[in-house]
Amino acid sequence: MAEKRDYYEVLGVKKGASDDEIKRAYRRKAKECHPDLHPNDKEAEARFKELNEANEVLSDPDKRARYDQFGFEDPMGGMGGNPFGGFDFGGMGGFESIFDLFGGGMGGQRRNGPRQGNDLRYDLHLTFEEAAKGCKKQIDFYRSENCTTCQGTGAKPGTTPQTCPTCRGSGQVRASAGFMTTVRTCPNCGGSGKIVTDKCSSCGGSGRTRVRRSMTLNVQPGVDTDVSLLKRGEGEPGVNGGPNGDLYIHIVVKPHKIFKREGYNLYLEVPISFTQAALGAEIDIPTLDGPVKYTIPEGTQNDTEFRIRDKGVQRMDGAGKGDLIFRVRVEVPRKLSDKQRELLQQLDESMTGKEYEQRKGFMEKLKDLFN
Repeated sequence: MAEKRDYYEVLGVKKGASDDEIKRAYRRKAKECHPDLHPNDKEAEARFKELNEANEVLSDPDKRARYDQFGFEDPMGGMGGNPFGGFDFGGMGGFESIFDLFGGGMGGQRRNGPRQGNDLRYDLHLTFEEAAKGCKKQIDFYRSENCTTCQGTGAKPGTTPQTCPTCRGSGQVRASAGFMTTVRTCPNCGGSGKIVTDKCSSCGGSGRTRVRRSMTLNVQPGVDTDVSLLKRGEGEPGVNGGPNGDLYIHIVVKPHKIFKREGYNLYLEVPISFTQAALGAEIDIPTLDGPVKYTIPEGTQNDTEFRIRDKGVQRMDGAGKGDLIFRVRVEVPRKLSDKQRELLQQLDESMTGKEYEQRKGFMEKLKDLFN
């Protein structure tokens, strides 16, 4: 016969553990090896039995005191068997079902008790400018509401639902098999605890009808895709006196043709000519508030970035705006005329090499590499 393990070791707690520590340790380990989660697993069943035996002793102050003093050799326990007695694994003893361990079942909320209504989601599509600057939008959505004809009972006016004879109004039925007791929704009433024999013609006995609702939203500046606006209590009605659910308005922003957004900053690519880059120029930069003048300095290189403060998106907390960051792309001219080619050739021949810093540095590196 296998040697019995120390009860504290079984639960994974120290000998001086508090009652709460023992309870938490038992529930945690019971979830890991509960037979409901490991059907036909003899090893898990044995571990679960061992765990419940340890919990039976250590959760009882008298039994724990005797165990701490005498161990498994309790002189009050009689000859053979479990010296602490009182634990009947096959008859449920003191252990919790899998439903209790996970917060449901006999210890959880009754199916026909007050329950919060379902939450709803509405996808609100906005243009880039509407999201950045804020706007006012009207939305239309559907939700299930209590039937006005039967006041949500599902029964024909003048009649009332009857208590379910199967679950006697609890909405749940229990079934025992060996050491396990399971709790499930009553199949006769669907968990409501009531039976409607004469159904309401408006809702067909469901107690709910689908209703179209409208709402005007003030969308604040700075929202972006994946931001959700919460409207509490605007979801579907609760059940049996429970609170209404909530309405989540999910923002979806249409991409812009030229701007890209990162946080509250805007990014933009601006093409400039070779001449503008070489000589410098004042150019128009588009913003969400209209074009602004910006001076490109002489000798600007391709991919150079410039920043215009406070021309980005309004922050949702109202603390100013982000910035507009634009990158210049120097465009090389194509389809040149003979005259233009001649002029460019003359320009190139007039160059001494000092005008091209990157090229000069590259050539010097080549000399060092091959010499």
